[in-house]
Amino acid sequence: MTLVVVPVRYPLSKHSHDTLEIGAAIARERSAELTVLHVNIYQNGGRITRRDLKSAVKRAVGTLPPTRYVVRDGFFVEESILDEVANEAADVVVIGREEASRLRQLVRRLRDEPDIERYLRNRLDCEIITVPTGT
Repeated sequence: MTLVVVPVRYPLSKHSHDTLEIGAAIARERSAELTVLHVNIYQNGGRITRRDLKSAVKRAVGTLPPTRYVVRDGFFVEESILDEVANEAADVVVIGREEASRLRQLVRRLRDEPDIERYLRNRLDCEIITVPTGT
């Protein structure tokens, strides 16, 4: 089955809400499963649970296609997103423009590779959909 991964912030920002809406629509359109991902950053000390994330998403978006809620702990949001996408063999990643910029910076540091979409496509074999701010 097709898997769509949508990384989000918590509490959900307007942009996270928009990204979720688009990710859910893509999952429905493709009869796919949806994974909503949040990363707890070690150094920030904030800890949300899977239950917190699920509750916030359901309040914000309502009914979703079959959905898995994942909360990972990590030092870097970008690396945790890449790990989740690779580990779950995601077919589609729906990411906000701001996260895409952060991932681009990470990739430049790690691989001196300026095109994040090409980098992910070459290494993770998945479709990347970037949601512009203000959709």
